[in-house]
Amino acid sequence: MKNDNSFRLILEKTLQHALSHLENLDSKSVAATSTLSELRLKLNKQLNTEEFDAQKVIDELVSDTEGGLIGSAGGRFFGWAVGGSVPATLAADWLTSAWDQNACLVASAPAEAVIEEVCGNWLKDLLGLPAQASFAFVTGSQMAHVTCLAAARNSLLSKRNWDVESKGMNGAPQIRILTSSEKHGSVERAVRLLGLGIDSIISLPVDDEGKIKIAPLFEELKSNKETATILVLQAGDLNIGAFDLFSEIIPVAHNYNAWVHVDGAFGLWAAASEKYKHFTNGYELADSWVTDGHKWLNVPYDCGYAFIADSKAHLNSISHRASYLIHDENARDEINWTPDWSRRGRGVATYAAIRQLGRKGISELVERTCKFAHSLVTKIGELDGAEIIWTPTINQGLVRFKNSKNNATEADHDDYTEMIMEDIRKSGEAFFSGTTWRGKRCMRVSVLNWLTNENDIDRAVAAVKKVLREK
Repeated sequence: MKNDNSFRLILEKTLQHALSHLENLDSKSVAATSTLSELRLKLNKQLNTEEFDAQKVIDELVSDTEGGLIGSAGGRFFGWAVGGSVPATLAADWLTSAWDQNACLVASAPAEAVIEEVCGNWLKDLLGLPAQASFAFVTGSQMAHVTCLAAARNSLLSKRNWDVESKGMNGAPQIRILTSSEKHGSVERAVRLLGLGIDSIISLPVDDEGKIKIAPLFEELKSNKETATILVLQAGDLNIGAFDLFSEIIPVAHNYNAWVHVDGAFGLWAAASEKYKHFTNGYELADSWVTDGHKWLNVPYDCGYAFIADSKAHLNSISHRASYLIHDENARDEINWTPDWSRRGRGVATYAAIRQLGRKGISELVERTCKFAHSLVTKIGELDGAEIIWTPTINQGLVRFKNSKNNATEADHDDYTEMIMEDIRKSGEAFFSGTTWRGKRCMRVSVLNWLTNENDIDRAVAAVKKVLREK
């Protein structure tokens, strides 16, 4: 294998491919245009025995994936809760791969360790979290939940004289998880992974605004106050972006010695905006928090953050030392705070994003995308055959499409909504995903991408109008 110019030639070629993809997002379909069968036919090549030219590998990879990439990096993608990548973060992510550091110890990646230290403090400042809180850079909110709830498990059980890191959960005192009926599935998965069991979750009702009802919650806390309790609250639920009443709930929960955890996969970023930070009032009183960088901060996948007020519980639940490792007593070895061992330097892209955008830029990004979400939902809702189910309070809204046939049932409206969403995606002009909310199938509108502009909104609305007109 040649080493002379090997990197330069292939990276220059890759740059051309990457720019072609990014610069043509506006003209390409947002949805995939190739079927799985077509992609398998192209990509499922016979395993080669001999080396293959690296540039040809990349050229073929780009050619064979054509039609199989979703335009989630562009401004007309409104599905799930997906951000893009601001330019500095994409460049920083490339550097992270080129540097190829194992960011688990200061000894193995000193610059990236310091970058992560700096970013942790910047993030706490931006999000209004306690300065003394510990933090972890993980793959996303899923592993952030695991990290935070592992610390919660350690804290609650140690207070009951149970060393869960040594003894495990077999025979341990019971832990219950109180949360709302609108919890995200990643919370359930974290509970399963930690051995707490889904049966330990008690789902409580929400009010008309999606906030957990306070009276049933307080009654539950009072009725079984001796049981170790984790309370999971939401900062922006997945369907309507609802925020629980932190300032009212958290002090009472703490009176019952509950650990309060805040799921803010995207909504935590409301705290970075002067206009929307009131939604997070009092959430700084919690014990742990999660959010993603690959959503509203617009850094490349995968990047999530966990924050934990009790750094001792965090350290006790996850740290590791070994004789063959080089530990630094005066610095922050990432292996002591994250569930990963070998890991890429996720802090590098985060560092670049915060440096490029700054405090004002992040605030403006949040406010601009919230404005576009409101515009998109209200304009679609004005179309014949469309109905607004939830007008965005931040960046999440719901729309439903009504079947016009006589005596149409709710099931008919559900099927019609699903069909309209599919046809919109097939048009290639916009990408929306669905959800079932309060028994109704809806089109979920989520705006997080820094590239989204007024033209993207107009194109998306026009696409919906065209699909409805042709039905």
